[in-house]
Amino acid sequence: MKNNWFIYNDNANIQTKSRFDNQFQITIYACKLLLGLIVAYWLLFPTSVFAHDNTVTGAGAFISGLTHPVLGFDHLLAMLSVGILSAQIGGRAVWLVPLTFVGVMVVGGGIGLTVDGFPFTEIGIALSVVILGVAIASDTSTSMRIALIAVSLFALFHGYAHGVEIPHTDQPDLYIFGFMAGTTLIHIAGLVIGDISQHYDIGKTILRIGGGIIAFIGVLFLFGIL
Repeated sequence: MKNNWFIYNDNANIQTKSRFDNQFQITIYACKLLLGLIVAYWLLFPTSVFAHDNTVTGAGAFISGLTHPVLGFDHLLAMLSVGILSAQIGGRAVWLVPLTFVGVMVVGGGIGLTVDGFPFTEIGIALSVVILGVAIASDTSTSMRIALIAVSLFALFHGYAHGVEIPHTDQPDLYIFGFMAGTTLIHIAGLVIGDISQHYDIGKTILRIGGGIIAFIGVLFLFGIL
């Protein structure tokens, strides 16, 4: 009976590992597909994205908003890190931290639309990459309250950077929806990567190394090297 229990437990572990491996592969393929579709759209329909006066028109307003966080390396790293950190914290943070970031980011976008010269925007964005990378690398129990305060502050800077582009569109609602969708997709990718990695010792190690690399890149942003 005892041997049967060990056999059953081993089979369950194998099935669980296989399921997480499949989820990880699906995530990789989904991210590649998303980036591939975006690049293909820009290559096939460049005139539908930008008018001759550099005003974003039509479907291009949504695509411009979508690609702003996806193709902006500093935005991409910060938002991916928010998802990973939320998965590391666990519990309600899995949905509450990313949702807070997106919500406050919209507020920041409104500031970008109405206020000229929001102070320390680039520094705030670079610091967000550094601090989030350090938090991931440390792999310590981060308080959800601290995480919410931090991502709210970071989201204001990222939102402002998105918002200053809104006056260049003739459909700002589509642009706003686009950068919200792009941010949400990056958060989800980070959540999946973070969640799957928590189930493997090597996954946790890779996350910590990745967090260190993200923080280092943030320092390069901070000093204007990148």
